[in-house]
Amino acid sequence: MPTAHVNGITINYEIDGNAAAEETIVLINGLADDLLSWGFQIPALVDAGYRVLRFDNRGIGKTDRPQGPYSSRQMADDAKALVDHLGITGFHLMGVSMGGMISEEYALAYPGDLKSLTLACTYGKADAFCQTMFAMWADLAKEVSVPFVMRDVALWAFTGPFFEERPGDAAEFAAAMAALDQTTDVYLAQLAVIQDHDATARLGEIKVPTLVLAGEEDILIPVRLSRKLCEAIPGAQWKTVPGGHACLWESPDPFNSAFIEFVRSVSA
Repeated sequence: MPTAHVNGITINYEIDGNAAAEETIVLINGLADDLLSWGFQIPALVDAGYRVLRFDNRGIGKTDRPQGPYSSRQMADDAKALVDHLGITGFHLMGVSMGGMISEEYALAYPGDLKSLTLACTYGKADAFCQTMFAMWADLAKEVSVPFVMRDVALWAFTGPFFEERPGDAAEFAAAMAALDQTTDVYLAQLAVIQDHDATARLGEIKVPTLVLAGEEDILIPVRLSRKLCEAIPGAQWKTVPGGHACLWESPDPFNSAFIEFVRSVSA
């Protein structure tokens, strides 16, 4: 995969789809997810006629892993530096979970780059419940290991029926999380992003056409926080799809359809 040295780090990225496509989608990953985490989205987006840029955030995959903590604005600046390096502008931006927080900061800092903004399974600021959960993850990572934390995350990310009806897929995801290649220090550096992110006082400044998308059974980032985010952004649209926090993996078809429908409505 190609790399680009920007914003003081080397970023690993991939561009899928026809280089001559009229519109580009940029995807930003969640905590501890690399660019391969979009595997259930890329075929649908390419088939819909889009060129797609995905990349490893700082601290994961084949991108550099500098000392943290990191911030959502810092990682938005990484994305900005990468798209500028590649000459990409006028694109549709979608971020999931931590990627949604980064995307909020991107829309606030660089609105002129965007045709649309999709914020999936995310919030403007963590509440006390989420902060307590994140503090537990930090303690588990330091006392046990990052893969042990990811076993716990899987229970929060998927719904009960997923484990009952698709045990093979559940085992595959568990194995992937257990094999996560991320040191404790770098995991904590990324975890700081979701702990410290707070855009609540600035969300009213987002003027880009926005969709807030949530898994209807999300208990990791409670749906009420995503709804609150939607209500704070002027004119934002609201949509839920089946599944929990990992609805992009658990229910990819409705997730992809909701996103593509929104992007097409903006383009039209």
